[in-house]
Amino acid sequence: MPLHSNPPLILASGSRYRRELLERLRVSFTVQAPHVDETPLTGESPHETALRLAREKAHAVAAAHPNAVVIGSDQVAMLDGRQIGKPGDHPTAMAQLRMMRGKVVEFHTALCVHDARSGLSQSDDVMTFVTVRDLPDETLDAYLRAEEPYDCAGSAKSEGLGIMLLEKVESTDPTALIGLPLIALTTMLMRAGFTLPASQAQ
Repeated sequence: MPLHSNPPLILASGSRYRRELLERLRVSFTVQAPHVDETPLTGESPHETALRLAREKAHAVAAAHPNAVVIGSDQVAMLDGRQIGKPGDHPTAMAQLRMMRGKVVEFHTALCVHDARSGLSQSDDVMTFVTVRDLPDETLDAYLRAEEPYDCAGSAKSEGLGIMLLEKVESTDPTALIGLPLIALTTMLMRAGFTLPASQAQ
């Protein structure tokens, strides 16, 4: 018998990439997609947008689960001072990759762990600097048709074929670019009283 069991853990996200990353921690959790408007506010920096949305997602789900710990996360990419969102379709993704090639793209991956039991939140923004290869249009088009990364900020899905687009990745956390910074997350969960690895008896 474990000395104590972990509280219910909820991932406030509809992203399969974040779910797959959280599964690496071998802790029981459920998933609930939050209903949050992800439109950046006027004058808001990428850092501010990512942190605000991560917090709003966590708090939105926690409101209905007062005994749970909720994880919210959001990622914003920035190029030449402009935010780059999820492309949604092939033409938009192609335009994004054309703008990005040969340049450094800044990714802000924000994380919020909200403990609904105490009302306490922990948050952080993990930055990743990605140097994109200068590749021809036909290569970019072939990549998009093979991978269809239309739900990824910046269209470059680094955990798949998108790695071929990248020349260099600089970050304190290799999982941040995929969408959920696990180094920061494990720190926050342990601060919230989680036992990692979780007992198999849970």
